[in-house]
Amino acid sequence: MKVVIFAGGLGTRIAEETDTRPKPMVEIGGKPILWHIMKIYSQYGFNDFIICLGYKGFLIKEYFMQYFLHNSDITIELGSNKLDVHYTNTESFKVTLVDTGLNTKTAGRLKRVQQYVGNEDFMLTYGDGVSDVDLKKLLEFHKAHNKAATVTAIQPEARFGGMEMGPDGEVISFKEKPRGDGKWINGGFFVLKPEVFKYLDGNMDDTMWEDSPMEHLAKDHQLMAYQHHGFWKCMDAMRDKLELEALWQNNQAKWKIW
Repeated sequence: MKVVIFAGGLGTRIAEETDTRPKPMVEIGGKPILWHIMKIYSQYGFNDFIICLGYKGFLIKEYFMQYFLHNSDITIELGSNKLDVHYTNTESFKVTLVDTGLNTKTAGRLKRVQQYVGNEDFMLTYGDGVSDVDLKKLLEFHKAHNKAATVTAIQPEARFGGMEMGPDGEVISFKEKPRGDGKWINGGFFVLKPEVFKYLDGNMDDTMWEDSPMEHLAKDHQLMAYQHHGFWKCMDAMRDKLELEALWQNNQAKWKIW
C-alpha cells in the first residue's frame, strides 16, 4: 500500500527553521521529521512513499538522492574515481518525489499525484506530525467499514493547564496540560479508497483537502474516524519543535516504535 505525504507547504509559523528549508526537513534528533514519519510507516511494512513537493522541494530531492552516500562508510580513490562501500545503514524506502507546485493547496497536491497512486487504497498524512497510532488497527478499521475515507481523530492537549477552585480560593483540582475541550480533531494518518479522487473534480489548486473534499465526504456518509487515544504531536510552531526535540533527547519519543 502506498503512502502519500504532504510536504510542500511554506511553514510560515515556524519561519525560524523554514527560511532555508521546507518544514518536513526540520530535524528532530538529527533527522528530518519527514524521516521520522516514514519510519513510523515502515515499521508496519509500508515502504512505498509518494512525497508531494512544493516549497524548496529540491532540498527533499537532494536529501534522498544522497541518502545512501550519507549513511554509508566509503573509500574514494580520487584519481580513478573509484568508490568502495564498506558499510551502509539505509532504509527499504521506495520514494516517488512529485513537484506539486509552490502555492498549490493540499487538495490540489493530492490530485496531482493521482497517477502515481493508482487504483488501490492508499494512506495519506502530513509531513509535520508524528504519532504512535497503530497503523495495522487503523487499516483494519478502514477495511471493516468499507467507506471511501478514514481519518485518524485525536484529542490534543490544551496549551495551558487548568484549575478548579472553591469559593474561598481553595484549589480543588489541578491538571497540567489536560486534554482539550473534548472535541476530536483531524490528526492526519488517513486511509483512502481511490474513489476519493471523485471529490477532487476540476481545478483543486486553491482548495484545501480539509475543506470541501472532506466536507462532501462527510455529507455523503463516506468519512469515518478512527479514534486514537495515544501520542500525537504536530510541529506547527517553534515551541513544538523544541518539545519534540526534548522528548527525543530524553528517550521519551513515543512515536519511536522502531
